[in-house]
Amino acid sequence: MLGKVFIAMAGGALGYVLGAKAGRERYEQILDQARRVRRDPRVRQTASRAAEGVKDVAQKATEQAKDKIADAGPSQPSQDPPEPGSGAHLDRGGQDE
Repeated sequence: MLGKVFIAMAGGALGYVLGAKAGRERYEQILDQARRVRRDPRVRQTASRAAEGVKDVAQKATEQAKDKIADAGPSQPSQDPPEPGSGAHLDRGGQDE
């Protein structure tokens, strides 16, 4: 019985090592492919154009937001928050306990 357990453990360890090695090799293949794609001039050019497009859209959106804010006019003046320790946040006539 002990021999069967040892064989099962050895088989499991061998499977783990071979699987890890195969997994690492596949990882290296995927990484190499990704590096080649990233270096491709067509990919670089497309990414550059996309980044410029995003910048343009962001700038236009910012300008539109500023225009909308300006069109809305001045907002109601906000009240300054109460001074710490003033008790103004209490509903008891502003008295701290």
